[in-house]
Amino acid sequence: MRKMDVPTANKPVVRYLRVGPEQAGQRLDNFLLRECKGVPKSHLYKAIRDGQVRVNRGRSRADARLAQGDQVRVPPLRLPAPGARVPVPPAHFPILHEDAHLLVIDKPAGVAVHGGSGVSFGVIEQLRAARPAEKLLELAHRLDRETSGVLLIARSRRALVALHDMMRASRGHKHYLALVVGDWVNQRQHIRLPLLKYLTPGGERRVRVDAQGKAAHTIITLQRRYGGHYSLLDAELRSGRTHQIRVHLAASGHPVAGDEKYGPDAVRQALIAQGFRRMFLHAARFDLPHPVSGQPLCLRAPLPADCQALLDRLDHAHPTGAQIP
Repeated sequence: MRKMDVPTANKPVVRYLRVGPEQAGQRLDNFLLRECKGVPKSHLYKAIRDGQVRVNRGRSRADARLAQGDQVRVPPLRLPAPGARVPVPPAHFPILHEDAHLLVIDKPAGVAVHGGSGVSFGVIEQLRAARPAEKLLELAHRLDRETSGVLLIARSRRALVALHDMMRASRGHKHYLALVVGDWVNQRQHIRLPLLKYLTPGGERRVRVDAQGKAAHTIITLQRRYGGHYSLLDAELRSGRTHQIRVHLAASGHPVAGDEKYGPDAVRQALIAQGFRRMFLHAARFDLPHPVSGQPLCLRAPLPADCQALLDRLDHAHPTGAQIP
């Protein structure tokens, strides 16, 4: 990749970046996040929306895919001075699967998958710090900060492109376990509600059900009821929209327990009083073909100890809770 007009810390200038073979197929926003380390994510997205970022002299969307040879115009952005970046502490996470093309980890709750939006670093930066010899480590998809479980990371460009294609085509089966507020009635239910991203007056990103939004499909299977107070659900994603499970369940009258964006504060505070300080949403299972070999992969992440302890307390409090076969 050829760079021109490299900025200094004191005098940001326009840069023109040429997309090389290793960057081909990346989304524009991910490309910029790698090239503009230290710049707040919100600044980059605003620059894209305002048309300050250009691809081959034209406006582009954040989710547009780049091709080899594309020229990306990056507006003047004040980058951190050399040596001024917050050091990223290396971290190791439980490995569910690893081969030459793919790394799958069990992400803990409370850790962002990448830096940005007020977070200096996330899982991917910590993995790169822990594996400095790796030629490529890229997120194949995302999990919300408070969601735990299966997270796929590509170790080769070939795997990354194939995984992105699979995600767009909704290939594979992604199952989450969610504890929701209230008594879920139906054994199996399809939720098809369009979702639209928006910003609150305070600039916070949210999602709502809206006819102008993008199609979204979640399949819910009831696992267990807890005395009419809570229900444990399996949620299978058949599309991959931001906050999809959380908003679909909240719109159905059963928000995820502990969800501070879409759930009731009273429930969250009651759970905190019991020592449970997170949202109960866990990426438990991901079945998909291997992105390079095509062999079936069955990836499983066990329920975290704090989630299991909460279910055990609910079992004790509601011993006649219905177990679904």
